[in-house]
Amino acid sequence: MAAVNPAKLLLDELTCSVCTDYFQDPVSLDCGHNFCQACITQCWEGLRTNFCCPECRETFSQGSFKPNRHLRNIVEASRTLTLEPAKEPEVGTVCEKHKRVLDVFCQEDQTPICMVCHLSRDHKEHSVVPIEEAAEDYKPQIQRRLTSLKKERDKILSYKSSEENTSQELLKQLQTEKQKIVSEFQQLCQFLKRQEQLLLAHLEELNKEIEKRRDEYVAKVSEELSSFSTLIGEMEQKCQQPASVFLQDITGTLSRCEKEKFQNPVVFSSELKWRVWESSQNSAILETTVKKFKDTLSSRQQLDIANVTLDPATAHPELVLSAGWRSVRRGHTRQALPDNPERFDTELCVLGCAGFTLGRHYWEVELEVEVEGRGHWSVGVARESVSRKGQISFNPERGVWAVLGCEDQCVAFTAPEQRIRLSLSRAPPRVGVYLDYEAGQVALFDAGNGDPIFTFPPASFDGERIRPFFRVGLWGPGCQLTLRP
Repeated sequence: MAAVNPAKLLLDELTCSVCTDYFQDPVSLDCGHNFCQACITQCWEGLRTNFCCPECRETFSQGSFKPNRHLRNIVEASRTLTLEPAKEPEVGTVCEKHKRVLDVFCQEDQTPICMVCHLSRDHKEHSVVPIEEAAEDYKPQIQRRLTSLKKERDKILSYKSSEENTSQELLKQLQTEKQKIVSEFQQLCQFLKRQEQLLLAHLEELNKEIEKRRDEYVAKVSEELSSFSTLIGEMEQKCQQPASVFLQDITGTLSRCEKEKFQNPVVFSSELKWRVWESSQNSAILETTVKKFKDTLSSRQQLDIANVTLDPATAHPELVLSAGWRSVRRGHTRQALPDNPERFDTELCVLGCAGFTLGRHYWEVELEVEVEGRGHWSVGVARESVSRKGQISFNPERGVWAVLGCEDQCVAFTAPEQRIRLSLSRAPPRVGVYLDYEAGQVALFDAGNGDPIFTFPPASFDGERIRPFFRVGLWGPGCQLTLRP
């Protein structure tokens, strides 16, 4: 059995149980326990009855105590003993108000307190337990929460890893596209260079042939001019001669004049003219092709974030549009609206005001389900010529590229008798619509996380105007569609 340190035993007897320090002006209660006068006064502060001993909890009708001078003398005499120094309390283990050790836990206020706090009016009627016991009770709760926090941290790390992997894949895809573009442009440059050389060679050949025929023509005409000039000189001299001389061989002279008729040779044949015309056509085709290529490439480089609004002239009479034409929902009654040719009369549809015949465009639609389980919606694009009257087939052959959705289930029609069911991980809060007119591409995305919903096969819009398309609520109010700028 370990030996008991006498100095430690003496220290325990000379220490106040409230402040755990040497007695200061010790006083004795009727129960026989001793405390510092300041400690017991502070414990009983504000009490009028039920004065309680901090140690044995015995109550007294009056808050009276007696000075214990004998104990005070013993304390003063014992201060010279060499005792093990008490450790300084750790930060946060001392009551800020009373500067006492936090040794109990108030269960009502859920906070550690000292014994003086427990005996005060603020906590006297509260249930308390030793602080170590309270810590043992709360540790399992903290452990459970710690486990949950670690799971959340792991989830965040998983998201981070997933997004980093996604970014790497995207960067890799961009690098591949970069290499592909460089290669394609190199091939295009080589092709254009060869075509340039061929066209220029053809033009050079035509140029030489035209110059040759021009030179031949000039030489022949010069020879004819010389012959005519000589004959004219002779005739002028003959006219100056006397009549007897002038009339000699007059018949031959007249015959020579009659024979000198210039026959203009054919220099540039129809075939040569046609070849020159063909070259000019090639140049015109090249100019048009280059311009179209430049315009197409320029439009492909720009993505238009379309500011789409709804066209009230196309809205079904049961649809209610917001004041700014940016939101649509199904009403409870059919409105008295004119049955104009562009208005849908059977399907609960409406078109966007905007129309596109060139470029790439993107807009977002927010889905707000009004009735649980009945949030039916359709979002996409449609041709300007789409049928507005009677039942409509929602497929590209009928001029509609749209996804029909309800909660986390979606259907895409790619042909009159072909539908593709799409299973989503969640009901999308926002749907993004992407239109690439030149490529004939229509794609829908979950705008909340960027995941693709469906991409339609490439189509040919044939220069026709393409407009945003919306449908809400097959039964009941369904859901509200709101366009986001």
